[in-house]
Amino acid sequence: MEFLNRIELRGVVGRADVNSYNGSLVCNFSVVTENSAVDKEGNSTVESTWFNVTAWEGQPGIPDLYSIQKGGWIRVVGRLRQRKYVTQDGEERMSLDVLARLVELIPREDLSSLSPQRDW
Repeated sequence: MEFLNRIELRGVVGRADVNSYNGSLVCNFSVVTENSAVDKEGNSTVESTWFNVTAWEGQPGIPDLYSIQKGGWIRVVGRLRQRKYVTQDGEERMSLDVLARLVELIPREDLSSLSPQRDW
């Protein structure tokens, strides 16, 4: 049996920054997803979850990095990476990031077929 580390997201792009790193372009962007549920009292609730994503230029399945724009719908397939870092205050922190292997921009005309995910 082989190991598997895979995540698939479909949501809206928050911030999107393209930078140069060691001669290659990299886009660091955020994606928000929403899950809706109904609580015991019958009230509808929506839970938003933000993900930090990194996509590198030139990989198959990655579009022009400048086409990843704030507010656009996107589908991302990749793997999770745990990263530890130290803040300017000397505090150790951990981050769980997504390294993209596939990025698809979802055209506005395709949005009508999307429905929110519901927690059961």
